[in-house]
Amino acid sequence: MKNILRSGLILAILAGCSTTPPPPAPVSHAPSEGGRYQTDGPGLHPPANLADIPDAVPRKDPLNKFANRPYTALGKVYVPDLSNKPYKVRGMASWYGRKFHNQKTSTGELYDMYGMTAANTTLPLPCYVRVTNLANHKSVVVRVNDRGPFKSDRIIDLTYTAAWKLGFVNQGSAWVEVERIFPE
Repeated sequence: MKNILRSGLILAILAGCSTTPPPPAPVSHAPSEGGRYQTDGPGLHPPANLADIPDAVPRKDPLNKFANRPYTALGKVYVPDLSNKPYKVRGMASWYGRKFHNQKTSTGELYDMYGMTAANTTLPLPCYVRVTNLANHKSVVVRVNDRGPFKSDRIIDLTYTAAWKLGFVNQGSAWVEVERIFPE
């Protein structure tokens, strides 16, 4: 049991990062503006059809029995909220890219940086949220299937595509509103 929790913790810690957007910047190992790393962007050939990638469609997914247990990351204890209460929070969003592409998420699914998914520390996995960029009022619907971000100033980590659609891929982070939505 402890090994499973340790493995989940390691995956959760690895999931909480942010990255850089296209066009690909000159290679640098130093953090750029916004705390993202210039070596972890979208790759040299992001899909040309990012605007055509559909938002996630809320459905009744069974909760993941392993990803919804209390856990510790970076010395802080997190307890997932499984209550189905409304959730509406404003805060900073970031995105994560190729460094985690094709790696397992907390639910065991492979992370697809060109999909419409996200990471959150306490929402039930999986669930669906609408994320709205408060600067430009663009919004997307994503499926939350991972844990993170583990920075105290961040409330959600998005895929490259979701951040691109919200218009903050070049900044690395943005002030957003996150609202849980349920299947009708």
